[in-house]
Amino acid sequence: MERQPVSLWINPHELYYLRMQRAKEKLDKTKMEDKNQCQRKLRVCVATCNRADYSKLAPIMFGIKKQPEEFDLEVMVLGSHLIDDYGNTFRMIEQDDFDIGSKLHTIVRGEDEAAMVESVGLALVKLPDVLQRLRPDILVVHGDRFDALALATAAALMNIRILHLEGGEVSGTIDDSIRHSITKLAHYHACCTRRAEQHLIAMCEDHSRILLAGCPSYDKLLSSNHRDDYMDIIRSWLGDKVQERDYIVALQHPVTTDIQHSIKIYGLMLDALISFNKKTLILFPNIDAGSKEMVRVMRKKGIEQHPNFRAVKHIPFEQFIQLVSHAGCMIGNSSCGVREAGAFGTPVINLGTRQTGRETGENVLHVRDADTQNKVYHALELQFGKRYPCSKIYGDGNAVPRILKFLRTIDLDEPLQKTFCFPIVKDSISQDIDHILETQSALAIDLGGTNLRVAIVSMRGKIVKKYTQPNPKKYEDRMQLMLKMCTDATRDAVSLNCRVLGVGVSTGGRVNPQEGVVLHSTKLIEEWSSVDLRTPIADVLQLPVWVDNDGNCAALAEKKFGHGKGVENFVTVITGTGIGGGIIHQNELVHGSTFCAAELGHIMVSLEGPQCSCGSRGCIEAYASGMALQKEAKRLHDEDRLNVDGMDMKLTEPITAAHLINAAKLGNCEADAVLNKASTALGVGIVNMLHIVNPSLVILSGILASLYQAPVQHIISERALVSAKNIKVVTSELEEPALLGAASMVLDYATRRTY
Repeated sequence: MERQPVSLWINPHELYYLRMQRAKEKLDKTKMEDKNQCQRKLRVCVATCNRADYSKLAPIMFGIKKQPEEFDLEVMVLGSHLIDDYGNTFRMIEQDDFDIGSKLHTIVRGEDEAAMVESVGLALVKLPDVLQRLRPDILVVHGDRFDALALATAAALMNIRILHLEGGEVSGTIDDSIRHSITKLAHYHACCTRRAEQHLIAMCEDHSRILLAGCPSYDKLLSSNHRDDYMDIIRSWLGDKVQERDYIVALQHPVTTDIQHSIKIYGLMLDALISFNKKTLILFPNIDAGSKEMVRVMRKKGIEQHPNFRAVKHIPFEQFIQLVSHAGCMIGNSSCGVREAGAFGTPVINLGTRQTGRETGENVLHVRDADTQNKVYHALELQFGKRYPCSKIYGDGNAVPRILKFLRTIDLDEPLQKTFCFPIVKDSISQDIDHILETQSALAIDLGGTNLRVAIVSMRGKIVKKYTQPNPKKYEDRMQLMLKMCTDATRDAVSLNCRVLGVGVSTGGRVNPQEGVVLHSTKLIEEWSSVDLRTPIADVLQLPVWVDNDGNCAALAEKKFGHGKGVENFVTVITGTGIGGGIIHQNELVHGSTFCAAELGHIMVSLEGPQCSCGSRGCIEAYASGMALQKEAKRLHDEDRLNVDGMDMKLTEPITAAHLINAAKLGNCEADAVLNKASTALGVGIVNMLHIVNPSLVILSGILASLYQAPVQHIISERALVSAKNIKVVTSELEEPALLGAASMVLDYATRRTY
């Protein structure tokens, strides 16, 4: 039977159907692959090097672990976690029920600079195998430790994305260099404060990859610092007899850039604590270079056997929170003191320079030059047992949800290569000698009752150019004129080859220099209360701005350019239309708790004296100010008892204090009596100042300074205590103390709390 040929012809409709079916199957397959890709869990590796960084990383690890449908958590442990001398703190990670995927012994013992370098090298040798095995999508690295630098270096070279926690901060040691190096290696950043965020942007990091999250440890400490069993925890570490707020927590680490000095400070701290005679919980220092010598100092002083001390290598973070929050004081240079302790209002004494650049709350007292035991002891006396308002500079307790949300937004398909956001820089053909010799200068503003003055002031106190206009009566007109004068001055500064570093403002009234706000003005300047000066000037000029009252500025001018240069303690008294001044104590300007320190004109020297402009009676200003002398001159003139032979007074001429002084010189007994009373009032007030702050020098400034210098010196010699009789009174030689003081805030001085 003959075989029939097979037909290869297909109906066009069937062919179309087959093609459509295959396209649909291919599309469904692509969608399924995309869906699987979208549903793939983000593989996150968290690397922890020591007890301190685990306290910041643990809240994130718990957050990741609670969402297994979105994240795959890998935990890597290295560094001092695995060393017995530092408490084998990896066990607390296991106690928190985390599976440790990799343990890397990376520390080369020696606790010196060479050992730190060798430890980084050893970590770099071991990390590639671990990272190749784990293959994380993202590596989470914390802080500024040398171990973290090794982690970031290895991950960056192996094309693994890095999330860096707590970048952008400044502390003032080698940690800054390490932290900023990790920032440049990291692809994403979760920072704690607005200032840190601005630092990261200034370092050319992509703003879209920066998260202002807050500190993760705050999530835990803000929710758990009010435990009912806190006294049980305190007594388990310090004994049954210890009471709340009657013990000290001490934690001091070596400063690797100045090891010998940090060891000296450690010894002084221990001596001061022994003398202070309070129960003290002291933690061993970290593993940085110099720690071995510090432990040796501690043991030489018998701290581990001393009945007042309990020396420990590690405390679980939850218990450490309770110990810090209920302590009478914390002392040392740990970042915990300037960060976490602020959340509880615990008083802190920060020793040395390790945390110099950190943002701190008012609970922190800095002893940067801790060169004597007495200085540390005095700081303990000042801080122990106090309580401060709680500070949330570093977080609000919601950092972890923000970080997890940030992790979800990471697109693994976007290019791995980092891009940097460099500012626009003008092309420069060559370096000009005028640029090299450019004069560093400040823009100084003096807001007086009569005139508004602006000046460009050089670093040496030379007034390069000055601008003067009548001070408008209305707030809006005054601000508009001031901003225009400042704009003109900054433009002129370029042609004068002056580089303006910032703006300093001297104004009458009570000023909050921390906020740059005039709180209450004098009656001489109208519409000048609750005025924010810093913000509008900074917005227009794009320069940092400092603000203080004219009396404080006069003291700062003397400190930098006048008789106060090199003098540790002195008082400046302004004798002009009013009476004011400033106090320099231990090289720092004294502002007082409500910014009204050194209101020298309102020291009362009589219970029933003349009425003062402040509303009180018997103030120095009511006797000795230019206004008070003018008032007395008018009284004598109205009674026809002012004019004497030799005086040239025109009928239309307004009566001033100068007429009174001239009359006294020409033998007018009543005018002379007024001046004697004014001199006595001022002298008695200054004697009171000598007995309160005990300066080594008094500087009289203003138009009446030369009139009062000799009488005040005489009253001090007659009425002061023996120990203060020889304190010298001098007249200022500065022509423009207000402008020079405003400039000095820019050139030398930023408001800070220093001891």
